[in-house]
Amino acid sequence: MANIRQLDKRRKSVKNIRKITRTMELIATGRFKKAMDRAAAATDYTKRITAIVQDLANSGTEVSHPLLTAHEKIDSIDMLVLTANRGLCGGYNGSVVRAATARRAEIVQQIQNGEISVSGKRGISAMRYAGIPIEKTYTEFDDKPSFAAVARIADDLIERYITGKIDRVDVAYTKFVSVSKQVAVVETLLPFSSLAVPSAEKATGAGATSGTSAGTKDDYEFLPSASAILEEVVPASFRARLFKCFLDAAVSEQIARMVAMKSATENAGDIIKSLSRRYNRARQSKITQEIMEIIGGVEALG
Repeated sequence: MANIRQLDKRRKSVKNIRKITRTMELIATGRFKKAMDRAAAATDYTKRITAIVQDLANSGTEVSHPLLTAHEKIDSIDMLVLTANRGLCGGYNGSVVRAATARRAEIVQQIQNGEISVSGKRGISAMRYAGIPIEKTYTEFDDKPSFAAVARIADDLIERYITGKIDRVDVAYTKFVSVSKQVAVVETLLPFSSLAVPSAEKATGAGATSGTSAGTKDDYEFLPSASAILEEVVPASFRARLFKCFLDAAVSEQIARMVAMKSATENAGDIIKSLSRRYNRARQSKITQEIMEIIGGVEALG
């Protein structure tokens, strides 16, 4: 009887777990849709403003901007790692951490200067466990990253790059490609000369003209001046690009959690079926044994 009770208790426990994982799957699905809408809304703007900056950099104008100019010597590199505050999302956090640590290993072989900043409690714990020093941590970003908060990080990186404290900015995050594909990558966001905008993106970007889609170069007239325009457009492009990284990370996290919880729910269902079969067999065996004992007792009395 103890075995039957244990099986029944375990089955009830797995059923409770299945309810939790199913609820978490539904919550992640709702959050994914909202995060997906925000990312989609920012995609066209980010592509177009980045394409404009690239065109301005290649327009042949004598006026330039510090963010468009690569430093002659790379002595210091800052890296920002974007992870989640919570787990239960499959290999999402582990993939980003592995990509970041691999890039850091490459950087350490060349230079020793630079800071590592980590967003997300899981990434912070993993980096500290690996003994990697962290200069700055951020835990306020979840599935709805604020542009104002991201802009403050971007402005700090811009100031460090312009003043020469750093020579390159890398960002490790999970890039959203499609609903079925998200890739952990490390991209170089500064200097802008490292950003290559594919011609296909330029052609399909919001507000793309027939001239850009045909591969011709746009002509720009600067009012009031080229320097004033670049002073506004170039930092705005970097802020938008960094914000897009945070949005991609948020979408990818919810997809990973949704898939992980769906898989956990299905596995729990399989375990419940297996336990139910074992429980029924044990119960049937127990009933048969009791019947045989009764029959044996009646025969003994007869």
